[in-house]
Amino acid sequence: MPEKLPPHPNRGGSISRRQARRRAVEMLYEAAQRDADAVTLLADRVGAVEVDPVADYTISVVEGVTTRREQIDELLSEHSQGWTLDRMPPVDLAVLRVGVYEMLWSADVPDAVAIDEAVGLAKELSTDDSPRFVNGVLGRIGTIADRLRAVL
Repeated sequence: MPEKLPPHPNRGGSISRRQARRRAVEMLYEAAQRDADAVTLLADRVGAVEVDPVADYTISVVEGVTTRREQIDELLSEHSQGWTLDRMPPVDLAVLRVGVYEMLWSADVPDAVAIDEAVGLAKELSTDDSPRFVNGVLGRIGTIADRLRAVL
């Protein structure tokens, strides 16, 4: 299990949750493209003074997705009809991972908000078909989210 990041002066930037969520997706995507550990990449960003401060919510999401990645990927595999994770566009996979994490492990984010935010990120960052795909996958998981939260 990855370690939590220690306090650092470059933590806690004052940005909206939407921006923090987008930055988490970008970091997860970058880590996947580099075949690097997302928490290590995050630690590098938090430790760098030449980049914008990293919001606490970004840190929480990246650490949470990384810690629960196996469970998240299993759910995505089960509910991505006709798709395997390795066939998905990497940015869609990062968006989906954040969406599932927020739905199941961020108690203060309602399922509908997690889905809407993920669809919005797919619109901004990916292909024309991605928002519908993201909505479908997260919608299927959303129908059983209460049962999943009870057992995860």
